Amino acid sequence: MEPPVASVRTSAAETAGALVGVPRERWPRHIAFIMDGNGRWAEARGLPRVAGHREGVDVVRRIVTESARLGLEVITLYSFSSENWKRPADEVSALMLLCAEFLRQERPTMVRENIRFRRIGRRDGLPSDVLEELDRTEQVTSGHTGLTLCLALNYGSRTEIADAARALAREVADGTRSLDSIDEHAISSRLYTAGLCDPDLLVRTAGEMRVSNYLLWQISYAELHVTSVLWPDFSVNDLSTAIAAFAGRERRFGAVLPPKGELGATCGG
Repeated sequence: MEPPVASVRTSAAETAGALVGVPRERWPRHIAFIMDGNGRWAEARGLPRVAGHREGVDVVRRIVTESARLGLEVITLYSFSSENWKRPADEVSALMLLCAEFLRQERPTMVRENIRFRRIGRRDGLPSDVLEELDRTEQVTSGHTGLTLCLALNYGSRTEIADAARALAREVADGTRSLDSIDEHAISSRLYTAGLCDPDLLVRTAGEMRVSNYLLWQISYAELHVTSVLWPDFSVNDLSTAIAAFAGRERRFGAVLPPKGELGATCGG
């Protein structure tokens, strides 16, 4: 496989076209991806579904490194939902293997490129080797200040919100929080994504027009970009096209004009 650094070095020309003349301050700070179409990509070629997932991992490498080169602050990848456990056991095992393999192989690149890794989702049910790779990658990149790569693994947004509500209820019950103090900020601070700015842009591949229980609280005001391109075919040019489309939209957040300072604000945590 081509090392991610090569993608960082060679992708500038490919992305230049769509982003020429697009003011940097209008780019999204945080892009969330629903990486759909791996299975369909493989089936269309007479290949097992796992071949599509493996090809999709190569695309993840290119998109992560391109995002770092572009100076994006956060990208979040929907890699395995809490509902994906319903898939055939061999496919689930292959996905877990690919996850552990990706982290082992890409950790040196994350260190070299100043990429910070973060995981969201429940730990329960994940294989021990995957948890080990997740924890080690978070630990060794915790002090990095470049792109934050957030991996949604064993993730479901309704579960996340329920976990946040449970945590707040526990604080009220033990007297460390008053009921009246529970507001949007309190809920956000108990979500898995606490400390990260909400996504500005949600990109979904393979043409599906749904959000699939993904970051439901966080994408309340995100712009949506749906492309018919299957994830294994998603390119850095497709990424720059999505960024350019986002930059051309007027985000008002329910107001007449965007809130002062909204564009160009930095992500936390």
